[in-house]
Amino acid sequence: MRELFTHHASRITHHEVVVSSSEQHRKLRVGVLFGGRSGEHEVSLTSAKGIMAALDKQKYEVVPIGITKSGQWLTGGDIHQRLLDAAAGHPVLGAGAKAEPTETPPVENALALPISATGPLDVVFPVLHGPFGEDGTVQGFLELVGIPYVGAGVTASATGMDKAVCKDIFRAHGLPIVIHRVFLRRQWQNDPQAVIDECEAAMPYPMFVKPANLGSSVGVHKVKDRVELQAGLDDAARYDRKLIVEQGLEAREIEVSVLGNDDPIASVPGEIIPSREFYSYAAKYIDNSSELLIPAPLSQEHTELIRQLAVMAFKALDCAGLARVDLLLEKATGEVFINEINTMPGFTPISMYPKLWEASGLSYSQLLDRLIELALERHADKQRSETTFDVRQAE
Repeated sequence: MRELFTHHASRITHHEVVVSSSEQHRKLRVGVLFGGRSGEHEVSLTSAKGIMAALDKQKYEVVPIGITKSGQWLTGGDIHQRLLDAAAGHPVLGAGAKAEPTETPPVENALALPISATGPLDVVFPVLHGPFGEDGTVQGFLELVGIPYVGAGVTASATGMDKAVCKDIFRAHGLPIVIHRVFLRRQWQNDPQAVIDECEAAMPYPMFVKPANLGSSVGVHKVKDRVELQAGLDDAARYDRKLIVEQGLEAREIEVSVLGNDDPIASVPGEIIPSREFYSYAAKYIDNSSELLIPAPLSQEHTELIRQLAVMAFKALDCAGLARVDLLLEKATGEVFINEINTMPGFTPISMYPKLWEASGLSYSQLLDRLIELALERHADKQRSETTFDVRQAE
């Protein structure tokens, strides 16, 4: 299987980005943005720690930038520890703590941060999972200040984050998805019986209940009766105003990493054997005992179909840089369904995205190099678009 991707790995590692001769002899300043106002704050910290350790210090000057759960932006000093302290309720620097010479106080106005507190940045790696980071908000901010950044743009980030909208786009592109229903939190709170009746009329148990705009399986529940359905919807409603209920299939969980801009490629597929009944937050980040099969033991036919569907999903949302596509292979029928797409997948030491590329012939550090190249490439392409119009052309 690894040999199938030899030409892809060669193509990736030899990609060229045009830079001026003066820039060739200096390190790129890479701002790594992590933390954030999300239920996935802790996952972001772990992902960023891995990325910052793996970035080639001969090529890059790494500039850590943290965002606390309350939305304060931090630079300087041990950002990782400062975010942990903030999450634990300890005073954040600038709110009573004395700053060390190398540290800067929290910045409330994020627009000022990249220009003033950090100095100029060549590219930003937004290692933010979930709302206020993976949903197009930070991407829009980076567009406003004109800084290249790793990953999907505003539209793809926003639609990829919203599982309900994402499924609508997949359906419009003819991609296979499971039966599901979408509700607003207000609907659930005002008339829970009607919501339960609609779910039971549309699909059999078991069902999966999820917040529409979150990841890392936060607030996700597999429910087997209406009592569990009610409890699951109550919990999901804590995290989002939009709730999604999906048909639960007896299926194998397959994941594929996608890399590229306009011409993306897919990694070897991997399979998850959860340590619990499904791949919950605990199974992902606490147990550390879920089994990852890389490459997934699939037929050649299923392997090709799954990789093709992953690239089609990436293109349907007009993603850029990276995404992990999660699919379901129904055991009884062999049918394949796209479950969801993650436009900023986890980069923890046990995360599937980098592991799948490693199995495809691309090391962790090479993957980071390529993602930064893709960010610069996409930014350069966007700069080609004219932003003025001569009205005389309309005459």
